[in-house]
Amino acid sequence: MKPEFDREKFKAALHYLCRHADEDFGRVKLHKALYFADMLHFVDKGEPLTGVDYVKQQFGPTARHLKWGLDELVREGALRVSQERYFGLPKYVFRSLREPASNHLSDDDRTLLDEVLKFVADHSATAISELSHNEAWHAFETGEVIPYETAYWLVPTEVTDEDMIWAEAQMREHACAS
Repeated sequence: MKPEFDREKFKAALHYLCRHADEDFGRVKLHKALYFADMLHFVDKGEPLTGVDYVKQQFGPTARHLKWGLDELVREGALRVSQERYFGLPKYVFRSLREPASNHLSDDDRTLLDEVLKFVADHSATAISELSHNEAWHAFETGEVIPYETAYWLVPTEVTDEDMIWAEAQMREHACAS
């Protein structure tokens, strides 16, 4: 079942990220922060934070309704978006004009967004883009929606000796039952 897109929660998360991000936070990092927050929320809670679709693009997953969300926040007077030169290239800059509304995000949601912001801040836009080129991104064609269920592919797994013992016991049990 496809998760429902929560427009108000998406705008709240978007505004929160723009308000609390560092100065080198541009559109690439914004797309990736949203992606990681939604996917990690899905792994932890069984549902995404915002429900926005993420589309495979050349530089990683992108939030389908990012432009809409930014335009809405600008129209509401919550955000100013401009373009500046950054190392000779155009870069979007997001300036929050007021505190984000707190009624659409829980304390847990804000904690997750803070953790994602810290993770994203520790990497360049290029590095964070490359990190988003995970198994899920590789499994789809450019322009396709990346399903939330692929969030589990982000979680590293290790098969332990105990896992192998359990699996062998299950195989023996099912073989004897046949």
